[in-house]
Amino acid sequence: MASYSTTLGTRTLGGAAPLTVSTIGLGCMGMSEFYGTADEAEARATIHRALDLGVTLLDTADMYGPFTNERLVGGAIAGRRDEVQLATKFGNERRADGTRLGVNGTPEYVHRACDASLERLGVDHIDLYYKHRVDKTVPIEDTVGAMGELVAAGKVRHLGLSEASAETIRRAHATHPITALQTEYSLFTRDIEDEILPTLRELGIGLVPYSPLGRGILTGAISSTEHLAQDDFRARLPRYQGAAMESNLALVAGVRALAEGKGVTPAQLALAWVLAQGDDVVPIPGTKRVTYLEENVGAVAVRLGDADLAAIADAVPRGAVVGERYADMSTIDD
Repeated sequence: MASYSTTLGTRTLGGAAPLTVSTIGLGCMGMSEFYGTADEAEARATIHRALDLGVTLLDTADMYGPFTNERLVGGAIAGRRDEVQLATKFGNERRADGTRLGVNGTPEYVHRACDASLERLGVDHIDLYYKHRVDKTVPIEDTVGAMGELVAAGKVRHLGLSEASAETIRRAHATHPITALQTEYSLFTRDIEDEILPTLRELGIGLVPYSPLGRGILTGAISSTEHLAQDDFRARLPRYQGAAMESNLALVAGVRALAEGKGVTPAQLALAWVLAQGDDVVPIPGTKRVTYLEENVGAVAVRLGDADLAAIADAVPRGAVVGERYADMSTIDD
């Protein structure tokens, strides 16, 4: 691997069931869906470059594509499996034509979904297997109990949850050790700091923030929805609409000014802020381009002192962001 991997370093997720991964990971969702036109060749090149730079945590899910993202990731890591901590998710059930069937956490589905993911990924085990969304009709003990059976069978090494409440996390962890919670966390989304993050630290569970760049808005590269492709789902998000967008872009301007003062990009400053929240935090910024990947990885070299963190807090006060994360928040566990 490239010598840069030493600079990138590692962090450990979880205490009862620890998993050591690169300090920053790679979210692969946008390589197949949601963020405009996909380019498989560029996506593969991005994954290969990530591995060369020492990024070991790759994140996908069965519903991305649907199904095509797992095949893409599996094909890209063929021959380099031992360099990867491979994470995927299940539970947001979809048909091959994209039809959404809802959230499924039944034990039978847990086993079926895992076997299908293993086949698409072309691997004999998944390093970190997440419940993508909590099925509120099935006791979390039943879902996690079945996930624990996958660990016993050697199909999965570590278990995770995504977008779960503090109460759900406690119940799940009491059923089987949970290594990580994946949830949205950034300068623009900080609600987990109230109850969820303290619960994770009490129980010794790592945090894997997705959308640590606020779905790209914190990079400073997006000034209106007109810059987004017609099939880019962000154009429909509340934070990207009208007056909310204008208000949020004013916050981004503050981030840009601070980044310029430190000689880094806004994305690097925003990611450095996430990394500064604790050694148990491993963000997975998503990208489908090598240039953005390299920019994101550069964030690990950005050091933020107390004065920097205070200035960032002044520029983006908690709660200042306008608009919900999703138009429909009903699948978020609360």
